[in-house]
Amino acid sequence: MDSYITAIGTAAPKHGFSQLQIASFMANALQLDESGRRKLQALYRLTRIDRRHSVLPDYGASPDQYTFFPNTADLEPFPTVGQRMDIYRKEALPLALKAIQDVQQSLTQPLRPTHLITVSCTGMYAPGLDIDLIETLHLPTTIHRTAINFMGCYGAFNALKTADALVRADPSARVLIVCLELCTIHFQKKTDDDQLLSNALFADGAAAVLVEAQPDPEQHTPAFRMRTFFCDLFPEGKHEMGWIINDYGFEMTLTSEVPTVIRQGIGKALSRLLEHGGLAIEDITHYAMHPGGRKILEVIEQQLGIDSHENRFAYEVLRRYGNMSSATVLFVLKTIQQHLLDDSSTGNILSCAFGPGLTLESMILEIVRPKTVIPKTVQNRLELGLHGLS
Repeated sequence: MDSYITAIGTAAPKHGFSQLQIASFMANALQLDESGRRKLQALYRLTRIDRRHSVLPDYGASPDQYTFFPNTADLEPFPTVGQRMDIYRKEALPLALKAIQDVQQSLTQPLRPTHLITVSCTGMYAPGLDIDLIETLHLPTTIHRTAINFMGCYGAFNALKTADALVRADPSARVLIVCLELCTIHFQKKTDDDQLLSNALFADGAAAVLVEAQPDPEQHTPAFRMRTFFCDLFPEGKHEMGWIINDYGFEMTLTSEVPTVIRQGIGKALSRLLEHGGLAIEDITHYAMHPGGRKILEVIEQQLGIDSHENRFAYEVLRRYGNMSSATVLFVLKTIQQHLLDDSSTGNILSCAFGPGLTLESMILEIVRPKTVIPKTVQNRLELGLHGLS
């Protein structure tokens, strides 16, 4: 029995800011001098991010208009973990619902999940997001629930592997996965290079997917059959990427050595993924890489022998949204799915993400087109022809 990703939904908070707006906020909060401001702006320009979103309006406001951070030049007293978790609990459900609504819009029938998997590394509370979703969506109280927490950017892969196992064991299962990350509520007021880099990359977002035993033949969007997964650890990099709970929020460690560690191990790891799937690199037609940052994407391209155009879907998401941790790779898959509505190509998608450990999670998906699907470009031509005959 196979399992398929049949629908993908995404959502970003309403507050969107240009990268230079956020750089200005950071420079003010860190009280940088003119030289420091120029260096920070240069760092932000190099990220290849144009825009990021946050549940907080503060990143585009003047200090007297802040709604979360103190209305002081140095943001003191700095918000505590408790204050940040209050924001998470308030904002998580509405954003998750937007992503689920986006899933429902691409379906030809009601969602009706039998299983619910929630993924997050940026907030926790109990009763949690899963129960809030059940109550708000009026789902059965007997629905099977799984929470995947604190895994970072590769969390979605563990959710997909869990959904894959559930569907293969029970073909009647319909598994709804919700990845919800509010990274921006954890801004850290530090000036070391690693923290400056983290502050330059992360953003808020949510994504949801439905996993089933077979695609709906009436559905217009292509489905993705989950062919194979592969996970590996690069222990030499475990100190280069981390995520700990501190007194003033969740603190990310992301050093400039991460691309070096990835360079040393990704080629061999992805070769093993292809071997597990009985495929060669020539069988891969699309790439859905988690855009952890520009340098990480460039290293992946070098090791796989692909160019930035082949990796363009990751760059597009990075440019428009930044790094939204676990939700980001699902944004990339959604972008590919939308692209395939105008492109009749088939084949396989190679996808991977990295996180604390240093962990590599990867998978191969096969593009499956419903029999009723007609690419939009072809459909438009047919409609024009029929109109001319009428």
